[in-house]
Amino acid sequence: MSPAYAMRGAFSVKSDTYSFGVLLLEIVSGLKISSAHLITKFSGLIGYAWRLWEDGKAIQLVDSSVMASCPLNEVIRCIHVGLLCVQDHASDRPLMSSVMFMLENETALLPVPKQPVYFALSNCGNGEGSESMENSINTVSITTLDGR
Repeated sequence: MSPAYAMRGAFSVKSDTYSFGVLLLEIVSGLKISSAHLITKFSGLIGYAWRLWEDGKAIQLVDSSVMASCPLNEVIRCIHVGLLCVQDHASDRPLMSSVMFMLENETALLPVPKQPVYFALSNCGNGEGSESMENSINTVSITTLDGR
């Protein structure tokens, strides 16, 4: 969900754009937004994607199954559009109609994304959030080992 909605409960027509951007980055990367246990120094999918984009290494974000089945230029375009969708301020995000236009028309010029705001995952700062969670046997769900 968009930062404005999560932090202040402020919903706009571009809140869905943010969620779509997260979903787009998850599909391209094969990572969950909170896949902290998979990558060293992973502050979250949005931050990870931004750092790779900024360093000119966006290709490293792409999952091997996506790489094998999709043209590279389309995948990079999806990352670019995903980063446009997850910008902090709703006014900086495109409307969903524009997002669809950008994805459907490879000749459409894309604006340069601004650095998104992202939050490092933590459990109230005590550092036990990622240590107390493990994947299930089928690696689909996460189970908390401590009782409520």
